[in-house]
Amino acid sequence: MLPKLAGGEYTPKEEIASRIAGLKNLMSKSGIDFCLIVQHVDLFYFTGSAQKATLVITADGEPLYFVLRNVERARAETPLSVTEVRSDRDMVRMLRKKGVFKGRGGMELDVVPVAVFQRLKELMAFEDFTDISGLIKELRIVKSPFEIEQARRSGAICDAVFAFAPKVIREGAKEIDIDAALVAVGRQNGHQGLLRMRGLNQEMMNLYVTSGYAGTVPSAGDVPIAGLGVSPAVPQGSSLKAVERGVPVLVDYGGGYNGYITDETRPYAVGRLDDMFRKPYEVAREILEDLEVFGKEGMDCTALFERAYGRVKRAGLEAHFMGYGPDRVSFIGHGLGLEINELPVITARHRRVLMEGMFFAVEPKFVFPGKGSIGIEVDFVTRKDRLERVTKTPIDLVELG
Repeated sequence: MLPKLAGGEYTPKEEIASRIAGLKNLMSKSGIDFCLIVQHVDLFYFTGSAQKATLVITADGEPLYFVLRNVERARAETPLSVTEVRSDRDMVRMLRKKGVFKGRGGMELDVVPVAVFQRLKELMAFEDFTDISGLIKELRIVKSPFEIEQARRSGAICDAVFAFAPKVIREGAKEIDIDAALVAVGRQNGHQGLLRMRGLNQEMMNLYVTSGYAGTVPSAGDVPIAGLGVSPAVPQGSSLKAVERGVPVLVDYGGGYNGYITDETRPYAVGRLDDMFRKPYEVAREILEDLEVFGKEGMDCTALFERAYGRVKRAGLEAHFMGYGPDRVSFIGHGLGLEINELPVITARHRRVLMEGMFFAVEPKFVFPGKGSIGIEVDFVTRKDRLERVTKTPIDLVELG
């Protein structure tokens, strides 16, 4: 038996059973007879463990959890029965004896490399596969009470970081030095150490400190403010830029607890914030305060976007909203969970009716090329009559000495 040294709770047996039953229901509706799940995040969601393994779910049988490494950890972490295997070939042999390879199969074809997919198909001598990533995303979009509690604990790490930030943000301090101090605070408060983002070349740090020019440089990532970073090899994140008086410093922090991610941003300034940034800050604040009351179960996500964008247009700031020029992004919000880019997406064109338990971030931000960026980001859980925050840190601009 492994000693329980980690802070995160094991996923309850009934939670795992409910998720697997939900996927089986979606498989049945889609005419899928069995599926193989191999990506770490999806494995964790359906088993409670993220070891080197394959989970096989059939439409009419018990889940089959094959673990290559580490079997001891998997058995300690999952309520499912674990079958130890030495290779995928051993797994395929067992599955063939059980008569699993029939009808139509499914895999996470949005993230499984083609070489892995082809090798597994050859081993199984089975060709009829379809992509089940859409089904998994739909299943994960509504969070259970257990998941929301994990998100709240992730949010508490954000609160600790934001509370400490005024102690290290000062004129002349480098973004990277502020970053280092705040990352340490997060880890000391139980941060898991990384964030997960779905898709090819999707990479995400858990902290971005940006100020002045460095916060206006666009990058390949589909984000409004990427940061300059310290290397062309990783063109995002905190840089060697020094903090200036009156210029906003944004701390964009992704909490991570027991797999669950929160993503919030707060603005700071040394001295009085320059007037050019004050109006966009107030608009960002008004958007969040309005949506917290306006949003609720049954509301279409496009209505949230239109309401927010209406405020931006009335303020005459649309040219700077969510980026600048061709590098602007089309969303103002994104789903959260085990990955930082889950559903729903809050845009003008992605129609999606909010349901209780949906969990997402809203991040009204403004970019002024060569000068600086300003904005706020807050995470919400959808409730029947409102949007509920998961952190406690106020969204006030913090002006320091």
